Amino acid sequence: MGRVCVILKHPDDIYPLMKLKIAARHAEKQIPPEPHWAFCYSMLHKVSRSFALVIQQLPAELRNAVCIFYLVLRALDTVEDDTSIPTDVKVPILTAFHHHIYDCDWHFSCGAKDYKVLMDQFHLVSTAFLELGKSYQEAIEDITKRMGAGMAKFICKEVETIDDYDEYCHYVAGLVGLGLSKLFHASGSEDLASDYLSNSMGLFLQKTNIIRDYLEDINEIPKSCMFWPREIWRKYVNKLEDLKYEENSEKAVQCLNNMVTNALMHVEDCLKYMAALRDPSIFRFCAIPQIMAIGTLALCYNNIEVFRGVVKMRRGLTAKVIDRTKMMADVYGAFFDFSCLLKSKIFWT
Repeated sequence: MGRVCVILKHPDDIYPLMKLKIAARHAEKQIPPEPHWAFCYSMLHKVSRSFALVIQQLPAELRNAVCIFYLVLRALDTVEDDTSIPTDVKVPILTAFHHHIYDCDWHFSCGAKDYKVLMDQFHLVSTAFLELGKSYQEAIEDITKRMGAGMAKFICKEVETIDDYDEYCHYVAGLVGLGLSKLFHASGSEDLASDYLSNSMGLFLQKTNIIRDYLEDINEIPKSCMFWPREIWRKYVNKLEDLKYEENSEKAVQCLNNMVTNALMHVEDCLKYMAALRDPSIFRFCAIPQIMAIGTLALCYNNIEVFRGVVKMRRGLTAKVIDRTKMMADVYGAFFDFSCLLKSKIFWT
């Protein structure tokens, strides 16, 4: 009933939603017949449906490389996120993960639901990885090695300062930006983007996720897994978990707004990166998640619901973004519109 009410309230969502559904079905039919590739693409659809759609639009060779890159890093992230794995077991796996991707016999049982399936059958991802071109393999190995080492570092390190926060986000997302830039360049479609701009693309997305996922992360069992920097939240509460309590609502929103403001510092770099892209499919692949991020931040700003449940863009609006993002002018327009929404929520005193 709730979904019907949303559609009735936004009838112009219907056509983009229909197109999105058709595109999703078409993408699922494009799954290759080879068992290892079939597993990789079907798993991609399960762990990130919207991301799978934009990957499917890439040229075939690059599409395969990005698919495997995503699954390798998703598996690495699954190890990091599983709070039930003892530190003395987790750290060696993270730091050696770049070796495991070459081993068609290696797997490790952890995670839950689809992520557990990914980890249990990881040898199929390795098999597909070994069929990629050498330049793609080298890029994926390099980023996996650097990311695993960074994740291992922060297993035993708290995010105290904003510099720590930027460093952590660099390891788990900025390096994704660097890796994608390497894959784009290896495909011959793009010039190699600067590390600085590539890093900002990842940081903007990661910081948005960290902000949006506060409640899910703070309630993680058996223990919370949080990366809001103490330098920010200690201005408002004594413990990070205090932000979720109703008596701290005003301070929670103030802290949230501080976090959103920090994330917005990367917007200019992201726009510069996207403006330099030449290939239309690579452009859409990069631009759609960035628009989703600025839209999510606009919804989160001044919104106590971040500490009560899930705040995300409605599916119809997501469908519109996917349908209408074709050139840089569309990105500028979307960023302007969401920035205006965010500005309208600022309480001037």
